Amino acid sequence: MRSYLLKRLPSALLVLVLASFLIFGILRLVPGDPASALAGPDADTATVAAIRERLGLNEPLLAQYGSWIGGLVSGDLGPSYVIGGDTADLITGGLGATVELTLGALLCTVLLGTAFGVLGATSRSRWIRTAVRTVTTGALAVPPFVTGVLLVLVFSVLVRVLPSGGRVPLLEAPDLSVQYLLLPSLCLALPSAAVLGRYLKDGIERTLGEEYVRTATAAGVPPRRLLWRHALPNALPPVVTVLGMQIGQLLGGAVLVEAIFAWPGLGQLAEQGLVRRDYPVVQDLLLLLVTVFVLVQLLTDLVYAWLDPRIRWE
Repeated sequence: MRSYLLKRLPSALLVLVLASFLIFGILRLVPGDPASALAGPDADTATVAAIRERLGLNEPLLAQYGSWIGGLVSGDLGPSYVIGGDTADLITGGLGATVELTLGALLCTVLLGTAFGVLGATSRSRWIRTAVRTVTTGALAVPPFVTGVLLVLVFSVLVRVLPSGGRVPLLEAPDLSVQYLLLPSLCLALPSAAVLGRYLKDGIERTLGEEYVRTATAAGVPPRRLLWRHALPNALPPVVTVLGMQIGQLLGGAVLVEAIFAWPGLGQLAEQGLVRRDYPVVQDLLLLLVTVFVLVQLLTDLVYAWLDPRIRWE
């Protein structure tokens, strides 16, 4: 397993390097100037030029990129240009809320995806299979911002059982925190759960169609034992890969969902940074998301190799 990990590390590092180049370059192509935003609409040219010089924006792009990477390597993210404060403090302040939302959505994804896959593959009721197919198709077809609005209308306006937005830290009041977490987690998890459920359903059906399963069925092995001891474990390796990819989708989708439910995480910080052209904040946030995604993919590959030793041998 260690040799397999060492073979995967160079490609992961290469992805991070290329991502840093792309993030840095694309942000410089976005119209707008942090110095102008910081100086205000009534500032003269000399004031804007002085601010650009103080922020280092008049240096060559390669020098700016080197300063940024050097700060990341040394652990000094530097100050925010426009929002104010230290970039590391700003990111740390919203990171806990985003991690909490992502973990809640991941739990919903696993639970709902497993239910969709098992029911869709094993249920003998045509109505249940149709209902599962309808829910998964709708979850994939409807955008999260529409799903979020519908959830708020149903559970916060019509039924009034859950709050429509905001956040209570989990460690302060766990019971109240779960109520605030449920709707945004469900909104974020539904598309990923639908994808996971479809892959799991196909894997279970494929395994149940194997010759040894039919032989075991004829020998009188209970269907439940065949499902949980044989079909589900054999369907897991590709599902684990899909789940790893969906974690990246959850991180990216959290930005939009946080705006819908007024969740004070990194999504709101990213929105402020983009609107105000705050380069350090946006650069560090995007590279952080890419790093987490790369680490999750690396962990997914390791779990896949652990479940299927043939991957390590190859």
